[in-house]
Amino acid sequence: MKFAVIVFPGSNCDVDCYYAVKDGLGEEVEYVWHQEKNLSKYDVIMLPGGFSYGDYLRAGAIARFSPVMEAVREEAEKGKFIIGICNGFQILTEAGLLPGALRKNEGLKFICKTVSIIIENDKTPFTTRLKKGQEILLPIAHGEGNYYVDDKTLKELKENNQIVFRYKENINGSVERIAGVINKKGNVLGMMPHPERAYDSLLGNTDGLYILGSIVDNFVKGGV
Repeated sequence: MKFAVIVFPGSNCDVDCYYAVKDGLGEEVEYVWHQEKNLSKYDVIMLPGGFSYGDYLRAGAIARFSPVMEAVREEAEKGKFIIGICNGFQILTEAGLLPGALRKNEGLKFICKTVSIIIENDKTPFTTRLKKGQEILLPIAHGEGNYYVDDKTLKELKENNQIVFRYKENINGSVERIAGVINKKGNVLGMMPHPERAYDSLLGNTDGLYILGSIVDNFVKGGV
C-alpha cells in the first residue's frame, strides 16, 4: 500500500503526514510535488495542511489550479481514497471535489489548540475504527476553518450522511459546528482537524490513528 503526500509551495504539514504514515501506520509513503500529472501508482492521496501559495486570494484558491489537481480528480473518480487536511480540505472545496467553502474564523483570529471532535458518520472508509457519537481529541491550527454551505447544500449533506465530524463546541463559526465532510461517493474526505499530529503518545495522544488506520483497514477490504 502506497500513500502520496502532495506538496504545494507553502505546504507545512507534509512532513507530519509523511511520518504519520511511515511511523504511525508502517506504510510506504512518498512526497509528490504539485507539478506531477500522474498519481496512478499511489493507493491513497493526502493533501496536507499549510499555506499553499501563501493563502493569497483565498486559502486553496491558487493551489486548486496546480497540475496535480487534475490527477487528484482522476484518481478520485476511480474511487481511490483522498484525504485533505486543513489547507488540503480548503483545496478540495476550491476544486469542487467537496461541497462548501472555508471562510475566515468567526472572530478573525487564528486558532491553534486541541479540541474535542464528535463522530457523526462511522460508516466511511476513514471512520470504521470509530463509533457514531464517539468523541476524540485532535489538534486544530487554522485561520480559515469556518465551514459554510447554503441551506440547500446542508440539507443534502444531512440526507446523504456526508457530515463526518463536528466540533463539540463552536470553535470557529462553522455551520452546525461541521469539522469534516465526505463526497457522495464516500472516498474523498476533507477535515480541518489534524489526525497526522496525533499518531504518537509523544505528540500528546494517538486519536489520529483511528482515522488514518481506518484508511488502511478499508483498503485491505477492497475500497469504498
